Amino acid sequence: MLHGYIPPHRFLPYLSWTEIDALPDRENTVIVLPCGAIEQHGPHLPCSVDSVISSGVMGKALEKLPAEVRAFALPTITYGKSEEHLHFPGTMTLTGTTLLSTIIEIGESVYRSGFRKLLFANGHGGQPQVLEMAARELRLRHGDFVVVPHGVSRLPNASSKQISDQEKRLSMHAGHSETALMLALAPETVHMERAAANFPPPFPIKLLSADGRPACAWTARDFGPSGVIGDPTSATRAQGLEILDTLSDSWVQALTELYALRWIVRDEPTWGRGHETGFIQTAEGLRHPA
Repeated sequence: MLHGYIPPHRFLPYLSWTEIDALPDRENTVIVLPCGAIEQHGPHLPCSVDSVISSGVMGKALEKLPAEVRAFALPTITYGKSEEHLHFPGTMTLTGTTLLSTIIEIGESVYRSGFRKLLFANGHGGQPQVLEMAARELRLRHGDFVVVPHGVSRLPNASSKQISDQEKRLSMHAGHSETALMLALAPETVHMERAAANFPPPFPIKLLSADGRPACAWTARDFGPSGVIGDPTSATRAQGLEILDTLSDSWVQALTELYALRWIVRDEPTWGRGHETGFIQTAEGLRHPA
């Protein structure tokens, strides 16, 4: 079914428009938009990693979320901005402009439906800037819209205790944590017999990069033919389940606090780009034939 990893009772598209119109406290209900990508992740992982992880982690969090915390998910954005992986078959990418327009238009639809809190739960490292730009544009357009762009794996979780110092400093793609999470979420798609470590050379200008990560623009092919940037070889399903459990716990806390948040409301007209407004039908105004 369409909901995938999202619990059906937390999946907004399974409601009718009249049910959505009748939802209580829509202005504080949190709408979650998982954002992923379809791009190469080395020989051992499928191209769907970022989409699986963003939807899988948020689905687990929504499954644990107390019933009194109102939150719903939208279908995952499975195509992202993935030009850094264009050298590899299977990478499907949107341009930054297309992704930006898509996210803004979805955000406008969320706002038009009466919701005022929107979370972009991003699973792909190549597009946070685009999501941040979309969030700012939506806030400029609507002074009562709370839009939060955040990396789905950037909350406290067990991964930091599982990996080496080198992995912490230099891993960026298809390394230990992504592999472990995929072993937890979609083990049938993982081929550990193909896993091999590959790291970029440390960036030599310490003033620009204290940890050695590349400070210049890069593509995955710059660091070799495998597409891996990290060490997936020691990842296990048990580690992935621990990451999933602790990461989803953190998201339960974040969603609960976001639902309770009362943020600044700006009353002056928008500074955003022009956009359409107009009549929206309500269930209260629906007239059935006699």
